[in-house]
Amino acid sequence: MPDTLPHSNRITAATCCYCGVGCGVLIEHDGERIHGVQGDPSHPANHGKLCSKGSTLHLTGDLDARALYPELRLGKGLARARSGWDSALDHAASVFAETLREHGPDSVAFYVSGQLLTEDYYAFNKLARALVGTNNIDSNSRLCMSSAVVGYKRSLGADAPPCSYEDIELADCLLIAGSNMAYAHPILFRRLEAAKAARPEMKIIVVDPRRTDTCELADLHLAIAPGTDVALFHGLLHLLLADGSYDIAYIETHTEGFDTLRELAADYPPSEVAHLCGIDEADLRRAAELIGKSPAFLSLWCMGLNQSTAGSAKNSALINLHLATGQIGKIGAGPFSLTGQPNAMGGRETGSLSNLLPGHREAGNAEHRAEVARYWGVDSLPESTGLSAIELFDAVREGKIKALWIACTNPAQSLPDQQKVHEALAVCPFVVVQEAFFTTETCKYADLLLPAASWGEKEGSVTNSERRITHVRRAVPAPAEARPDWAIVCDFARRLEQQLRPGLPSLFDFDSAQALFEEYKHLTQGRDLDLSGLSYAILDDQGPQQWPFPAGAQQGTARLYGNGIFPTASGRARFIADAYQPPREAHDADFPLLLNTGRLRDQWHGMSRTGTAARLFGHVSEAVLGLHPGELRQRGLQSGDLVQLRSRRGGLVLPVQSDDTLRPGQAYLPMHWGDRFLKGLGTNVLTQPAFDPLSKQPELKISSVEVQKADLPWQLFALVEEDVQRRFEALRPLFEGFAYANLAPTGREERPALLIRAAAESAPDAALLAQIDALLGVDQGPVMAYDDTKRGVGKRVRIEEGRIVAVRLAGETAARDWLKGLWLQGTTDMDLRRWLLAPLATPPGGGRKASKVVCNCMNVSEDDICAGIAQNLDLDGLKRELKCGTSCGSCVPEIKRLLAKQPVAAIA
Repeated sequence: MPDTLPHSNRITAATCCYCGVGCGVLIEHDGERIHGVQGDPSHPANHGKLCSKGSTLHLTGDLDARALYPELRLGKGLARARSGWDSALDHAASVFAETLREHGPDSVAFYVSGQLLTEDYYAFNKLARALVGTNNIDSNSRLCMSSAVVGYKRSLGADAPPCSYEDIELADCLLIAGSNMAYAHPILFRRLEAAKAARPEMKIIVVDPRRTDTCELADLHLAIAPGTDVALFHGLLHLLLADGSYDIAYIETHTEGFDTLRELAADYPPSEVAHLCGIDEADLRRAAELIGKSPAFLSLWCMGLNQSTAGSAKNSALINLHLATGQIGKIGAGPFSLTGQPNAMGGRETGSLSNLLPGHREAGNAEHRAEVARYWGVDSLPESTGLSAIELFDAVREGKIKALWIACTNPAQSLPDQQKVHEALAVCPFVVVQEAFFTTETCKYADLLLPAASWGEKEGSVTNSERRITHVRRAVPAPAEARPDWAIVCDFARRLEQQLRPGLPSLFDFDSAQALFEEYKHLTQGRDLDLSGLSYAILDDQGPQQWPFPAGAQQGTARLYGNGIFPTASGRARFIADAYQPPREAHDADFPLLLNTGRLRDQWHGMSRTGTAARLFGHVSEAVLGLHPGELRQRGLQSGDLVQLRSRRGGLVLPVQSDDTLRPGQAYLPMHWGDRFLKGLGTNVLTQPAFDPLSKQPELKISSVEVQKADLPWQLFALVEEDVQRRFEALRPLFEGFAYANLAPTGREERPALLIRAAAESAPDAALLAQIDALLGVDQGPVMAYDDTKRGVGKRVRIEEGRIVAVRLAGETAARDWLKGLWLQGTTDMDLRRWLLAPLATPPGGGRKASKVVCNCMNVSEDDICAGIAQNLDLDGLKRELKCGTSCGSCVPEIKRLLAKQPVAAIA
């Protein structure tokens, strides 16, 4: 869809840059700046709907957080200085060339991202393999989808999700495993909700240790013990075989390996599986009955299966259920992995994992290497095995990798065992970070920071979870000197060529993203993912298309394997018989709790983008550990207490809250927090780097931890409006000496603010507090102040034009929620002066806490909703009167829970 409106009000079609749903968006802009975003009604992935993250894309990407110019550090310990592109890339080429001459091609590595466009991916792959001569190129998709890759390839012969989104609406029974779909893929969940409402007879089974919002829709929730998925799937297969609910004709005609799997399944009787998984045997039998009797059985899964030392086994064990029942290759049926990142599929297609090559080829396959080498016009491709993400950063830490190029990802937040990752980045001789946001934790270690174009600023293509390719169009130019990722790669590569292969024609003579796409697509010809018939023109004229789309095709392919023929040597799918192995850290007496990590509804990854939008912190404003109420009582804790959370790898201080969605023995912490927002290296300082032996995907889902109360009597609370990102950058370093510190935006887009909570054993140096006050703007001007030096208590409130614009409480912070509420109201309270000028800890009226925002799209708080329920409004009434739940719909499960707690009928 081209620009269609006058220059002052133009619309450009693109895609959302968050999850793998691949929603189409319409970017509203004036040719220079983006002013708004809406869902694209013509895009088949979302039909015009957007979630809370996608609908706020135009509010993210604050220029104060953007990398705008190349910056170069000429020596470790020195500050980076602004550089021109020519000198920056000349320097990088010289360092890489020297490193290659002295240490060989495997002394350098590239770590890229599922948020790159396909053309960016392809340029990086050609750079690493054809020019540098290394397979040391891996993607952060290793952290989310590599077990699904192995599962599909082992069982079905190719990394190809066989289903379409419409199968979600057409299935009779859905099994959702290891996915809080309501938060991680909300637009697909909206489609599922609508399908369930239209066909109540549809059955939904959710497998998850936690009771998530996704479980609200389930007919059956199997709250299995963490990591027992393989046993569960084998137990279900045992029952299907015992009941005769399997398709012997399909098995005999289209599969192999069934007898071996049948023998293994015999070792998983229902009573033992139920005990092992911690569920009722009746529920296990009910799940098997629902699957066995379903005319169309679909499974959906995500990180709960993939992020595991047994991730490959979990994927194959689930796919076994489809092969045994013949539930694949037909409408409403099949095993369907939900991709985590917007273009993780494009990365898999272009070969952006260390073991892959473009076109779903294998780096370890000599024939495949020869095919790609011939196409690229080079003598050969590297034979040595490339390093996967965990191995790669271990090699950096050990000094084996001398030059590391990181693009569009933040390993200093996202990888497990963060202490070692930070050590690795600190000792690496030369680190290049190609990034749109200079604020990420990884940028701290960049010897060369290269500013990249971001969402809305570059052209290319992406592939979503259902194999659908969309043409992404540029709406506005990138700010300052930021450039598209593919252009940066090709410019660097041409300079490196001059040193490594002088006089030869360039391998990187590309002048557009389209030129890269046209070269890449022919590497897929004849392969399972054949998209050689596609072009930007076809995508523009006919809309997004699913591969395979070979030359001459008129439309994409909605489903795979309908003919029962699979891309294996025999043409048959394979049953995989992997026995259940318990999680590595399941039984640790010193760390008895099992920590699970996952997503929040309104945040994305390490929050480099969503962290610039104050609105997206309205629902959850800080990192909080969830524990079962019984675990709190056992440890003498109350919700809101600060605790020390420890694993064998590191520890964090953060608040704890009661969470009855968890079972005893479990803990939960969102994965988004890194050292930028939460002092202490964030969530992944706790997680373990052990990985699946086949997929090399790390175990991010299960870590043994322990919790104890943190004795930190001196606390600080601060809130300040204006220049949020700049204040953030200036204030964050001042909190390194505190035991606990959480900094995050708050408020709405029209009044964003920075919110700070910190704690320490004793009051900090007066000079440090004075620095903090100066940066908050409460050191002078229209500031009301109170100090009690004996008690170590200090209060500062800045009031301008009759409203609070900055607050700092030190020593004790009992009034923080009351003051935040006054700030949100935009007024000052009559009792403010009396409280401020007296030694009162508790504010007037007890300091009623400002309630959280439940509906971010419409800015509707929990208090607003409860007040509506008190007026006898049901769900439809709340939607009508308050507008909550009428935009993206992500808040509806929570609204339903509030209704259940305070039912309308009881009020009437």
